[in-house]
Amino acid sequence: MRLRLLLALIACFAGSLAYRPVVILHGILSGADSMDFLVREIEELHRGTIVYNCDKFSGWYSLENAWRQVEQIRDYLSDVGKQHQEGINVLGYSQGGLLARAAIQSLPDHNVKTFISLSSPQAGQYGTSFLHLIFPDLAAKTAFELFYSTVGQHTSVGGYWNDPHKQSLYMKYSEFLPLINNEKQTSNSTSFKMGMVRLSKLVMIGGPNDDVITPWQSSHFGYYDEDQEVIPFNKRKIFTDDSIGIRTLQEAGKLLIIIKPHVHHLGWHTNRAVIHQVILPYLD
Repeated sequence: MRLRLLLALIACFAGSLAYRPVVILHGILSGADSMDFLVREIEELHRGTIVYNCDKFSGWYSLENAWRQVEQIRDYLSDVGKQHQEGINVLGYSQGGLLARAAIQSLPDHNVKTFISLSSPQAGQYGTSFLHLIFPDLAAKTAFELFYSTVGQHTSVGGYWNDPHKQSLYMKYSEFLPLINNEKQTSNSTSFKMGMVRLSKLVMIGGPNDDVITPWQSSHFGYYDEDQEVIPFNKRKIFTDDSIGIRTLQEAGKLLIIIKPHVHHLGWHTNRAVIHQVILPYLD
């Protein structure tokens, strides 16, 4: 009897060591508490997992300049990574996934093994549904007047607002997305790519019923052309030129594109079935 109990305890302990620590980053206009349900599911189903639910830039602070947020998230990931030499996993939801990706790119020597981008505007955002959550009186067609300005670039959204009809202004004024996507070449372009290809696994999750990320394919690096026709990620220069290493990851079998229909943007981290189907299997 005692031997069986001891063996069960050993098995439980061994299982608890099987999962890497997870860092979770919340979305825009919310905080760490909005991710509590996901944290509980991870802790219950992956017993022994250490979860770091990052509480930086909650609420209205999430609208602060994107680079300011990335700098602190980068330092946070670096500190957590140093505590776990075996490596960590990172999950970023919505805007948090974009900021997490930039933070990882800013750490070319990171030890992030798996990065899960959960319905994040990785290729940018251009849509009224999303815009009205934050700026109710602003229209997508005229939002460029605010975002493509010195003032607009002080907001996180301005940093990744990607107007397909105003690409010259986007390239001229945007100080965030064109840099981390290596659309603009800088002294950091090589290290930004190194940070991505260092990943063991990149999991990109999104779906056609998201109703916030616009186009929803942005969660997979797909995006509009000037006619607002969506170009799949593997037909865009960011992939064909391997600008940030996405093609390298795919060729190495390290890129997973997950399309999950019938999930609203607010359900990715609050729907138990969705969490079990598209998140937990990739947190090893």
